[in-house]
Amino acid sequence: MDLKHYTHKLIYEGNNSAIPDSFTRFRIVCPEYSSHEVDVKPYPMPGTEHLFALLWDISSQHKVSATIIPASPHFLYSREFTPGMRTQMHSHEYLELFYVIDGEYRQKILGNEYVFHKGELCLIDKNCQHQEILGDSPATILFLGITNIMFDDVMERKITTERISGFLKTALLKQKSLQQYLHFRPLLSSSPSADCNVMEEALIQLLTELDRHDEASPYICQGLLLRIFHILSTRYDFSLSQKLRREMNWILFEEITDFMNRNLAVISPSMLTEEFHFQEDYFNRFLKTQSGLTYTEYLQQCRLKKAEELLLSTDYNIDYIMELIGYHNKGYFYKIFTERYKLTPAQFRKMNK
Repeated sequence: MDLKHYTHKLIYEGNNSAIPDSFTRFRIVCPEYSSHEVDVKPYPMPGTEHLFALLWDISSQHKVSATIIPASPHFLYSREFTPGMRTQMHSHEYLELFYVIDGEYRQKILGNEYVFHKGELCLIDKNCQHQEILGDSPATILFLGITNIMFDDVMERKITTERISGFLKTALLKQKSLQQYLHFRPLLSSSPSADCNVMEEALIQLLTELDRHDEASPYICQGLLLRIFHILSTRYDFSLSQKLRREMNWILFEEITDFMNRNLAVISPSMLTEEFHFQEDYFNRFLKTQSGLTYTEYLQQCRLKKAEELLLSTDYNIDYIMELIGYHNKGYFYKIFTERYKLTPAQFRKMNK
């Protein structure tokens, strides 16, 4: 059974029983009631659950049918809509990853309208404002709701490529003020249909386990989510606008600088690799782009700035200051300090303190 038919089976196996209160607050399809307000959707599951699936089937008769798993018993939610209807602008108290199983799916995200096609995915940060636009075309969409706890654990497993993990770590995982989303498409260099088959196989396994919902399911679902992110990392690509790339690079530059300054005595490229999940040679290129300096030059600049700060704000002797910033050769430290400030450290302290 393929993913489309399996999704339909899960949706239409439901019944017309009352929707649980937790899902009523969630408001599965809420038509736009205000162009100015933003609805913040709560996480609909108990605190012990860190992953759920919302399944949508949009028919050619202009009806959207939906269900959520895990849920016991299954329920079927249906409502008719007028083509062009928009849902209320909203954000989530969790991260959302959706996959277009069939058809086309339209969303307005951060003021721009996008069409997502069969086989594409989108990962939306919990503070990112968006709304659905329901049209004439039938479509089937799978939404995964992921808590920060689950997402954090997935990212710490280091199963994504440096490019994706760098973005996720700085933007989504750390919940910066930027509102973020990622639009994933199968790599052009591979077979899109093969990529979709691999992804859909993993998604079927995930839905099966969410529906089974026994004692082992949370652990199996976490493993399957790891597999899904690994597939995204190796078989899909995403692109960023120039503006967003600049914003993200600045956040990453600040994160790297802060980490270096907190570890000046022992910092090394391998420490940066362990912390930020990039290859060692990446930092040299990245710092050169952001600061105009190589890694070695930028580290020296950070160390000398810290030496300046300690000379002016403490009474530490110069040998101790050298140790704190990671220098062990006194002659070399005096040489580079004097080249930068035209004074020895002692003269600098005396003239400026």
